[in-house]
Amino acid sequence: MKRVFLLSKAVLAAGVVVMSLGSCKNEAKQEDPKEVAEDQNEIKFEDRETKEDDSEFLVDAAEIDLAEIELGKLAQQKSTNPGVKSLGKMLVDAHEKSAAELKTLADSKNFSLPTSVTEDGKEAYDKLNKETGTDFDKKFVDGAIDAHEKAIDKFKIAAENANDTEIKAWASKNVNSLREHLQHAKMLKEEINKTCI
Repeated sequence: MKRVFLLSKAVLAAGVVVMSLGSCKNEAKQEDPKEVAEDQNEIKFEDRETKEDDSEFLVDAAEIDLAEIELGKLAQQKSTNPGVKSLGKMLVDAHEKSAAELKTLADSKNFSLPTSVTEDGKEAYDKLNKETGTDFDKKFVDGAIDAHEKAIDKFKIAAENANDTEIKAWASKNVNSLREHLQHAKMLKEEINKTCI
């Protein structure tokens, strides 16, 4: 009898533990789209490091496109400066085109890409969205300059070192477009600085 009593107590305790674990709120934090794509590519190309290197570049390129599209849209909505609005539109148009080409290229190589703005992109957007007026314009242009300088570096490396010839060619072709955006942003920064003196 004592044995049955102890056994029933053990079963009851186990049931309480299971129920308490089941009732805990297990809200999984949504993963960063860039990390998801990188993980998928690692699994696909675990034994082929050359493909993994190329896939990392394409994931980075997609991250750049997605962020620039959203920041460009924000500039068109918030800025009152026609030059900033124009730069925003140029970035949206160019990076939407680039994103479409990139998706086609990635699909042909069986590479996964992020499908939404990454955590870094959201953070940059939220930070910029808090600004208004001339402060917004300055920070948008400064951000565009910084982002395009970094992007040009990544694209130049891929244009020289990518293992896949199509990826090399795509990176090389897009370096010129990124340079145009950078030049436009630098000229706009000079204009904004002149009007703020």
